[in-house]
Amino acid sequence: MTQAALDPTYMTVHALSAAIADGSLTSADIVECCLQRIATHDEKLHAFVTVYADEARLAAKAADQAIKSGHSLGPLHGIPIALKDIIDMEGRITTGGSQVWRQRISPTTATVAQRLIGAGMIVIGKTHSVEFAMGGWGTNTHMGTPWNPWDLHTHRTPGGSSSGSGVAVAAGMVPAAIGTDTGGSVRLPASYCGLAGLKTTVGRVSLHGILPLSTTLDTPGPMTRSVEDTAMIYDAIQGHDPLWPPTLTHTAQSPFASMRRGVKGLRLAAISGAERLGVDAPTLAAFDAAQATLRALGATITAVEMPRPFTDFAAIAGRIIGAEGYRFVGNLADDDELPVDPNVRPRIQLGRDIKAHEYLDALAEKEAAKAEFDEIMQDFDALLLPSTETPAIPVAEADEGGTPARFTRAGNCLDLCALSLPNGMSPDGLPTSLQIACAGYDEAMALRIGWAFEQATDWHGKHPVFD
Repeated sequence: MTQAALDPTYMTVHALSAAIADGSLTSADIVECCLQRIATHDEKLHAFVTVYADEARLAAKAADQAIKSGHSLGPLHGIPIALKDIIDMEGRITTGGSQVWRQRISPTTATVAQRLIGAGMIVIGKTHSVEFAMGGWGTNTHMGTPWNPWDLHTHRTPGGSSSGSGVAVAAGMVPAAIGTDTGGSVRLPASYCGLAGLKTTVGRVSLHGILPLSTTLDTPGPMTRSVEDTAMIYDAIQGHDPLWPPTLTHTAQSPFASMRRGVKGLRLAAISGAERLGVDAPTLAAFDAAQATLRALGATITAVEMPRPFTDFAAIAGRIIGAEGYRFVGNLADDDELPVDPNVRPRIQLGRDIKAHEYLDALAEKEAAKAEFDEIMQDFDALLLPSTETPAIPVAEADEGGTPARFTRAGNCLDLCALSLPNGMSPDGLPTSLQIACAGYDEAMALRIGWAFEQATDWHGKHPVFD
């Protein structure tokens, strides 16, 4: 690095942007730091499928020259980012987390990638995913399971399916990454890895060029070290895309118009009663402390009972994912000669026996659940709940026949947007996570509440220690 005074390793995107703008860091400094971190730690952590080292260095050099000559593309110019390996980049391999697709060449470049590159960001590599993006623990039998960096002695769940993206950001190998969320696949790794992660509303961000699991529920979203960073990247990737018609029905809204307004006067709901059962003590204590913080900032918080248990929302979403996922990769799961992950194969095959009327019933039940939820929430600006029931558990203890997505699948089932962000630490030194769920297309409100909470706490500033 040319500037020894600043270490970019755990700097936020907005801090890196400011450092580039004032000349205290260059894009080349930042990219080289990321590449050194990857070279040092990724053999153990296994976050990356592919690293574009030479291309990233060239892009950083070009960014520095452009910025120096007064041709900055904006605040993200020169900042590196990683992409989940289900996001196509034309001519490059995109595996979808599958050994079956180990040599699959992308036919196109995803709109998300195009927009990030158009904003000047540098794609430094592709990160590991659960095979076919079908799993919440983050495990991958054939391609390898990323190692949660918060415990370097015990292999703990990184969260999935955007497992490598979560690990890469948490370990300081890249300041931001893109994941996708069908039942929690941005929020689960954000929770287990101590990050901010945004589940966007269906139609907010284009899915063009992203390998599908469930077109009804799939959503791309950023994973970063701060809410402001999440807002910056979300703002860059949202908006109309003629190649993905669902984006054409809603006008893009900048989150920055309201992000710093605070929470005074906002009305928040919080889960209560039976929904608190099953949440471990450190996670529950952090959840209650987060509510106290938001109350002190001026929000009114009311405990509410949901019209149906969160397990019901998860089951509805699961049936839709099963039916639609089987449509896309059922032929691969059914071929016993192919090296499909033995934990993922039965998840995909669940969709084989879902009849057409059962799939349509699930879609209808989804709409009924949304109506019930909307009635409960009509007087509230957001719902507060944990992201996961526990911090990251040892991979060896993960129930591959179950899911950690009890509290996240509801966001997909109910067409909400939701932000996960760190809100505490367990006695074992593992992050806990608060989830802020808002009405569809109100990402700005989720980010506003999250930003206010983050300004009043310091959980987002903590990171794994490697030395």
